[in-house]
Amino acid sequence: MFKKEKKQAIIIGGSLGGLFAGAALEKAGWSVTIYERSQHDLDSRGGGIVLQPDVVDVFRRAGVDTGKIELGVGSRSRTVFRPDGSIQSKQIAPQTQTSWSLIYTTMRSAFRGTYLQGKVLKDLKQDEAAGTVTAFFEDGTQATADLLVGADGNGSTVRHLLWPEAEPAYAGYLAWRGLVPEDEMPPLAREGLHGDFAFANSAGSHMLGYLVPGEGADTRPGHRLYNYVWYRVADDETLSDIMTDRDGRYRGFSMPEGKLAEKWVEHVYADADALLPPQFREIVHATKEPFAQAIRDLTVDRMVKGRVVLLGDAAFIPRPHTAASTSKAASNALTLGDALEQYPDVDEALAHWEPRQLALGQALYRKGTAAGNHLLFHTTRNSRVG
Repeated sequence: MFKKEKKQAIIIGGSLGGLFAGAALEKAGWSVTIYERSQHDLDSRGGGIVLQPDVVDVFRRAGVDTGKIELGVGSRSRTVFRPDGSIQSKQIAPQTQTSWSLIYTTMRSAFRGTYLQGKVLKDLKQDEAAGTVTAFFEDGTQATADLLVGADGNGSTVRHLLWPEAEPAYAGYLAWRGLVPEDEMPPLAREGLHGDFAFANSAGSHMLGYLVPGEGADTRPGHRLYNYVWYRVADDETLSDIMTDRDGRYRGFSMPEGKLAEKWVEHVYADADALLPPQFREIVHATKEPFAQAIRDLTVDRMVKGRVVLLGDAAFIPRPHTAASTSKAASNALTLGDALEQYPDVDEALAHWEPRQLALGQALYRKGTAAGNHLLFHTTRNSRVG
């Protein structure tokens, strides 16, 4: 008796969404190949993430023994500071913060399929009669499978090819970000911020911070990092200037560590003195290399076209106030795997999968937009960057 041949899946994008999808489809009995455009191992040292249940579920589906690894760093309370540094509110709210790097390295180690790097997608072609999709890459190679998953992030090539009308839009504000080694936290910052999830709000400014795993996903006390995100209103012209690095190169919507122009580093320090409570002011001044990320919105009205699906930030970019970007990608992947396992017919599986994931993405889009607009634009007295 012949063994039934596994269905084949192509995943474009080897970051978190792609690895989540790879794990879920492998568990559903598919043969999976991930194509990542970067020739090097991915890294996002600055990515602090609130650990959500869907991410833990993906770990388990990938075969990770979550009882044997530290998944992140715990916080005790959610504390809100007034501008003068006094406490406005403090609530016991235990939760776990992790990092992009910890999730990535864990999932990459657990993935058993094929992971190819330096593979830049050029074009797609679907054969409706055969029920297949072919991916063409810039190096002249191609691959054909029963399903292609576009998990290539907010600048998705898959989305650009098949959903060209759907492009991210700047939300009118950016996030200054920073990481400070735990043992380098200044005294006042350590006393007020260490071990809690902290916030500070003022006109045109919203800040939060918490501990995350350190280099090499190290969760040991003394080896962790304090991660903060500081949202500031900025017009298009100012954003363009911020995103032009110290070498004169325009970076688009993300400025990595070590590349922010010196005038903007000094601006961040000066703004901290003017706008932040003393605890956060100290942590900003302790940051050697601040970096920046523009906040953008993206929503689509379909996630499936034939045998191609969009997943994670390739389909929806929820604003970070929802703390749901990574968990949304995990949910997309888990439910896709479930649908493909439940329904042998791929088209039927996708028809059952899409509606709820569309609803999830649209709900997070509405929630995040409302939260961000309230936090940053709720008053006509907004102070702006620049």
